[in-house]
Amino acid sequence: MAREKILIVDDSEMNRAILSEMLEDDYEIVEAEDGYAALAILQKRMDISLVLLDIVMPGMDGFGVLKVMQEKKWIEDIPVIMVSAENGTEQVQRAYEMGVTDFIMRPFDMYIVRRRVVNTMMLYGKQKQLINMVNEQMYEKEQRSNMMIDILSHIVEFRNGESGQHIHNVRRYTDFLLRGLRNRYSQYSFTEKEIALISTASALHDIGKIAIDEKILNKPGRLTEEEFAIMKTHAQTGAQMLDSMIVHKDNGLVKAAYQICRWHHERYDGRGYPDGLKGDEIPIEAQVVALADVYDALTSPRVYKGPLDRETAVHMIRDGQCGAFNPMLLECLDDDGLALEHAREQNMTVSAQRQEVKEFIEIAMRNREGSMSERAMRMLNYERMKYNFFSSMTEEIQFEYTVSPPILSISEWGAKKLGLDENIANPNSDEKLRSVIGKEAWEELVGKLHRTTPEAPEITCEILFHCNGEERWFRIHARGVWSDEEEPRYEGAFGKAVDIHDRREEMEELKKRAAHDSLTGLLNHLHARKQITERMELDPEGDYILLIFDLDLFKSANDTYGHSFGDRVLKYVAGRLEHSIRSHDISARIGGDEFLLFMECGAEYESVIDRIFRNITGPFENFTISVSIGVALSSVTGSDYDVMFHAADQALYAAKKGGRGRCCYYDESMKETLSVISQIDGQTES
Repeated sequence: MAREKILIVDDSEMNRAILSEMLEDDYEIVEAEDGYAALAILQKRMDISLVLLDIVMPGMDGFGVLKVMQEKKWIEDIPVIMVSAENGTEQVQRAYEMGVTDFIMRPFDMYIVRRRVVNTMMLYGKQKQLINMVNEQMYEKEQRSNMMIDILSHIVEFRNGESGQHIHNVRRYTDFLLRGLRNRYSQYSFTEKEIALISTASALHDIGKIAIDEKILNKPGRLTEEEFAIMKTHAQTGAQMLDSMIVHKDNGLVKAAYQICRWHHERYDGRGYPDGLKGDEIPIEAQVVALADVYDALTSPRVYKGPLDRETAVHMIRDGQCGAFNPMLLECLDDDGLALEHAREQNMTVSAQRQEVKEFIEIAMRNREGSMSERAMRMLNYERMKYNFFSSMTEEIQFEYTVSPPILSISEWGAKKLGLDENIANPNSDEKLRSVIGKEAWEELVGKLHRTTPEAPEITCEILFHCNGEERWFRIHARGVWSDEEEPRYEGAFGKAVDIHDRREEMEELKKRAAHDSLTGLLNHLHARKQITERMELDPEGDYILLIFDLDLFKSANDTYGHSFGDRVLKYVAGRLEHSIRSHDISARIGGDEFLLFMECGAEYESVIDRIFRNITGPFENFTISVSIGVALSSVTGSDYDVMFHAADQALYAAKKGGRGRCCYYDESMKETLSVISQIDGQTES
């Protein structure tokens, strides 16, 4: 059985040796020669069971250590016995007011020292036992609540024939997207409690399906209009089930679940159901769960389809094939797509770890031979071992920085990588640290962290490190730590440094690929929209043209000659389009056989569009390329991307309705076609 640890803090080596000799038979002894060294040990090793603290020391005295332990709330868990030759009433009173449990006077008496140490350890042991018992009861209560939610949601999954992981995936993706919004956009300052509540509520998003006939739920083919109308009622039904609760109706979890149930099928452009909400009329909770639900539906097997790979799923979502989503959410999905996939792969591992923790607690509860504090120490040591292992496996330099006292703690692997000590007292003046991170770079990093706020605590920056005789670039991801007082105080930060020296070119290439369609090399719709919007914001008074076209009878080319031929057709059209436009025009593949072109409107714009039309069309191998074009002018619609896009889309619809192979310009008479298009789109969404 591991022995409890006592930290002896005294600038006198002789005093440390005397106390150590008195106690080392029963306890593991850790020594610190001054206050800074003591705090560095406490920062890194929270398995200390007792501190024997000298009052008078150079640099930082015992009262300075007590002040920090108060601020960090360490004094609540780690008892302190003051060691001093002074017995003045004022010092004793001050020490007790700062949380000291007892006093030991010099010269030392072995019996008194051992007795006071034992008594203090027993007192705190009993307090910890009571605290842990309460915590375990609260944990069990929370687990029972989560278990009931899981049981209820899995009943729905069972009837719906979905994967048993669907609820877990949606909860994890919801958590992930909420954090992405919080990190990127200041208007979304979700607390940890709010993220946990919304993620838990997401498990109930499809509870209304319990009222849908299984023949419709599990139909392997496409639903009829009547069946789809019935399927759509699950959103209102689930909301009504929650709204009809009498006892828990006003509970925060139930309120969030109501919003998610009712509106997770609404879409950002107003084409969703059941209420046709648009944009930010849709609660952000429902928007996030909607995207998480769609992503998992695409990448998971269903009775009517197999799973899609991540890249295809993200491409379909970005291209609007699953309805329109909040652009800020799409940015989170685009940037963090790999992590979303990682979340899916890790889901089973996380479930297994939770089960492992639960089994450990059950075994510990049955085994009353060990105390609660011993079990806590075992768990703490396990977590520390796991932390160090994953730190070395990921090759990340993890660190923690505190302002008072100024201490920089670096993970074991990171310290070896940089050739530094794991604990650096006074890092602002440490020469060894300066040799790795230059003075200006360190001050810039500390300044950025200090300028964080409780609402926007995270930063990312790149710094040139000097390690092992060479210069290497590292990307720093860090989070400022603020006190939870009425007027928050900056206390420090924690984060990681990732070596990106060899990945800069790779990252640039990945960025380029993310912005372009993989088949044609044109921009994808998401990045074209972004560039067009920026262009119009720079000059909102400019005259612009937005043109959408698709290939007539393209399906017949695929059916007759195969998909590889169809791909060659799309590449050819993209090449002809690029050859026909100017360098500052913006062209993109929207998806499938549909393309987009944006340019400034000149005096002879009609002849320019006619030339592009003729350049694109004509024979290609054994297939005749014909296109239908819809055109929107900003002079008619105004300089708003979404308005222009929908106008060009309506003009394209009118062109195809008139017989294909035509070019049609949007005008006010086409407005009435919007309702027809919306009805058709609504029938295709599930």
